[in-house]
Amino acid sequence: MKLLAVAVVASIAMTGAAVANAQEALAKSSGCLNCHAVDTKKVGPAFKDVAAKYKGKADAEATLTAKVSEGKGHPAVKASADDVKSLVKWVLSM
Repeated sequence: MKLLAVAVVASIAMTGAAVANAQEALAKSSGCLNCHAVDTKKVGPAFKDVAAKYKGKADAEATLTAKVSEGKGHPAVKASADDVKSLVKWVLSM
């Protein structure tokens, strides 16, 4: 039983890491990492700082998606609307 529990936990951890790696690759291919980093300020704020700023705000996802998609205080992006939503969710999960 313990072996099964360990296997399940390891599988979940690897799945989470794979998703994070995929999201980071999407951020890189979309040009996000040209100005942002996960945990340090570059031209733009660190993604973790963005997540902290919007933590607990009900409209955080919609607000950030609009800013990124519509160029409201943010340069134009190369990502599709679905990719932008996915990236915003990833950033807010930090």
